Amino acid sequence: MLSFQVGDKAVYPAQGVAEVVGIDAKEISGKIQKFYVLKVLDSDMRILVPIEKAEQVGLREVVQEDQIREVYDILKEKELHIDKQTWNRRYRGFMEKIKTGSLFEVAEVFRDLYRLKETKTLSFGERRMLDTAKNLIVKELSVAKNITEVKVEKELEKIFNC
Repeated sequence: MLSFQVGDKAVYPAQGVAEVVGIDAKEISGKIQKFYVLKVLDSDMRILVPIEKAEQVGLREVVQEDQIREVYDILKEKELHIDKQTWNRRYRGFMEKIKTGSLFEVAEVFRDLYRLKETKTLSFGERRMLDTAKNLIVKELSVAKNITEVKVEKELEKIFNC
């Protein structure tokens, strides 16, 4: 079971890296439940996650050093993994991947949309999703590697401009 302390960083699906700013107990239906109080780093949004359901909702630790290489390998793949489907079906598939909270899935979305952008014009929703995926990757990798977001963005530019 996941266990976070106040001050730890965690990743909440589709929102990105958050800091555990507290652990609260609230009475719900006559039972005391404990919650992680998360503050999303990008938006200052606060999220309450029941501790016993943390894994179920997809809360996870920030990626480790050995997983970072795997993320970069996903981004470096040259093949476009998109079949000829309508943009809205593609959009739904990408949204499902982002909602998983997996950095690997988000990396696939970013890579595929970035490569697709080189061959055709993206819809407004796809452009926003590309930005969302990029922000989620940049934020988590900068926290995981303890470097600035600008450095991570430069690393991503190198990958896609080779």
